[in-house]
Amino acid sequence: MPRQFWVYILATHKNGTLYTGVTNNLLRRLYEHQSESVLGFTTRYQVKRLVWYEEHATADHAIAREKAIKTWKRSWKIDLIEESNPEWFDLGRLLSR
Repeated sequence: MPRQFWVYILATHKNGTLYTGVTNNLLRRLYEHQSESVLGFTTRYQVKRLVWYEEHATADHAIAREKAIKTWKRSWKIDLIEESNPEWFDLGRLLSR
């Protein structure tokens, strides 16, 4: 089975604090953020809502995309989120079903 890699954006609420990350297991990583099992930015700022994610076939592609997004202006990240999730729904709820 081919491996999957994910780039994702978490938010506190609509137009709130944003966090961009990369992982090879989106559900596990989301759980880590939400349970605060790994201390850091998302714990400090309570960034827990998955508002955007994108799948990649290789780690190199996912890491490159994450790094690119992290250099973007905030408004570009908001546009990216709102293209597929205009209401900023917590997509983690859909994934965990």
